[in-house]
Amino acid sequence: MKNHIQKIAAAAAVMLIASGCSTMGGSSADSNEPPPPANPNFAAEMNKFNAQFPNEKATKYEEISLNFNNTKKLDERGNCHDLSRHPVVIVLTLDAAGKVTRSTTDVQGKKAECFRQAYADAQLPPPPFAPYQKPIRLR
Repeated sequence: MKNHIQKIAAAAAVMLIASGCSTMGGSSADSNEPPPPANPNFAAEMNKFNAQFPNEKATKYEEISLNFNNTKKLDERGNCHDLSRHPVVIVLTLDAAGKVTRSTTDVQGKKAECFRQAYADAQLPPPPFAPYQKPIRLR
């Protein structure tokens, strides 16, 4: 039963991060651009996120924080989207007040660093518990 619940939580997490940010548009990056190198630290951060589920408050917070991010257009800071055609997944670590204390991206490179800088001083709504891992898929 526990394994079944973990699979459901993992599927929910993927759906939540797949919904990502609402700002989608064209990229001026080269279509022949090779993918950026993977970040070896990313899997541990996603494991921390997945461990937060199943939790009704965390599930509700995912919707609240995603709407907040889309409304405030936090992902548009620094014009990071156009630095590469490859998407970036960022996991924000939030404190009890919703302040970003750390971020980890799934890949390394200029675009990933740009997003880490863009979210470095971000303030999201307070999460249901802290530290809270908040992934966001960015185009």
